[in-house]
Amino acid sequence: MFAFSPFSATALHAGTLLSGCILIGLLLSDQAFASEPLEPAPEGSFSIVVLPDTQAYRGMGTKAEPDSTAPVTNRIFRDHVDWVAGNLQRQRIAFVSHVGDIVDKNNRSEWQVARECMDVLHGRVPYGISVGNHDMTSGGDSRLFQDFFPASRFDDFDWYGGCFDGSAAGPHVSGNNANSFQRFSAGGLDFIFLHLECNAPDDVLRWANRRLEEHPNHIALITSHMGWGPRDKPREAAEFVTGDKGRMTWSKMHGARGNTPQQMWDKCYRRHENLIAVFSGDQSRTVAYRAVSEGDHGNPVHELLQDYGTGYLRVYRFTPTDDELLIRVITIHSASSELCDGVPLVPDRDEHQFELRVPLPATVSLKR
Repeated sequence: MFAFSPFSATALHAGTLLSGCILIGLLLSDQAFASEPLEPAPEGSFSIVVLPDTQAYRGMGTKAEPDSTAPVTNRIFRDHVDWVAGNLQRQRIAFVSHVGDIVDKNNRSEWQVARECMDVLHGRVPYGISVGNHDMTSGGDSRLFQDFFPASRFDDFDWYGGCFDGSAAGPHVSGNNANSFQRFSAGGLDFIFLHLECNAPDDVLRWANRRLEEHPNHIALITSHMGWGPRDKPREAAEFVTGDKGRMTWSKMHGARGNTPQQMWDKCYRRHENLIAVFSGDQSRTVAYRAVSEGDHGNPVHELLQDYGTGYLRVYRFTPTDDELLIRVITIHSASSELCDGVPLVPDRDEHQFELRVPLPATVSLKR
């Protein structure tokens, strides 16, 4: 069997690779091609940073180093938050969103490291976290996430809007910040940002719909862990790479209650005129993908996957005008601050560095 580097092996989300899949092993190498550093954000713009899956834990009991006796660490996660903290002013960062799979093994030692990492940003910039499939049990119990990132952690921040109370089973399923929303203003615009757990069930989506309906004059953004990747559930490891890509029609969590990304689009996302973008992670063997879909009101909704796992994060730089948003999408390495020119699975630079032009929703006005 091909020997993977620890970071590449950690980035895989599930399953055991088939023996002989040397090509996939090579493609999943953490080698990438980088170019020039990022210039400061110009006056009149602001940035939202999206953190990809942060599963690259090392040390005692981790998948990368199961026999280690060293303390658990996560260099990539720490590099990400240090880069954000060091660039809050330079890049005019207004918000940070984590796509989920915050941890890898859903144990207290990894959650402790995750909280220490996010503490670097806590109180310095608004942020939200989507709960990924690695962050809960298959039945949707996210109580460890809730222990380390409860709603009460955000009591002192007026940008924290609230969270879903929890399912009929109790708050340990879907409640206590496992599904949350935040509000902030930047560039003369008001935003509502929802963070929905992986495969959010119907009761969560009803809550999300109400929150969006209550904020028609806010630009809406959503992060949920699963989104785009292999459209149909892969039957073997190779299909995670070779399968047709699209909005996924399969789920991982919450059993029969769990909604697929396609169902979440149909039951929630497509209905809201002020929604302009949905961010996701989860698929390290797709790495980066983008698509634009038409909502029920004729509005374009950009769906953006980022799951690098090798040190890259995404900066979305917004420049508002009277009738549209120019969004420059920048993929940058948080340790070297170099821009990504490509990775083995997605070698085209234009999939990592590109621009979006988004019309302002009809219900939203730019405040001068």
